[in-house]
Amino acid sequence: MKKNETLKDGKIVLIRELHENDLEDLMKFYSELPTEDRKYLRIDVTNKKIVHQRIKLIKTGSVFRLVALYSGEIIADGALELSGEDWRKHQGEIRVIVARPYQKKGLGTIMVRELYFLAIKKKVEQVVVKMMRPQVGAQQIFRKLGFREELLIPDYVKDQEGKKQDLIIMTVNLKELWEELEQSYSDSDWRRCR
Repeated sequence: MKKNETLKDGKIVLIRELHENDLEDLMKFYSELPTEDRKYLRIDVTNKKIVHQRIKLIKTGSVFRLVALYSGEIIADGALELSGEDWRKHQGEIRVIVARPYQKKGLGTIMVRELYFLAIKKKVEQVVVKMMRPQVGAQQIFRKLGFREELLIPDYVKDQEGKKQDLIIMTVNLKELWEELEQSYSDSDWRRCR
């Protein structure tokens, strides 16, 4: 999958699948993220070995990763992870991170949309996102897309600095997400899934 998308500021970005040979470019993207943005990620993305192991999970067929590129450089990373557990096979978890200069330009929504399309193809019924309480911007984006907070677990996870943080779990039924996206983005290509 490769496609060009236009951001709110007119820049054209390429959205495509992440490949194992993208490791160096992905490490560059992660290293340029502000510490504040990396602080709340579930893994230390500055550890090349860990990042490489996560890329290799694509081969299992349970993890799908997309990147956005501008002028050949990665500017956003997104993932859809499917559960291998029988009781959660209907669920998929998504994660997205966007470089600061490209935030608030529609790129996060584009990445979520493309992960949504992947989820549809994989017969996912419910999408889950997990984040720490200080990630207010991410919570706002997902609420706008119809996600609702299902659970807040106090002091459940630690950020990259080792400080305990509350974990927030949000979900959306794909049918509800579809309806919200159709209302908000009726003139876009959300409809191509139908």
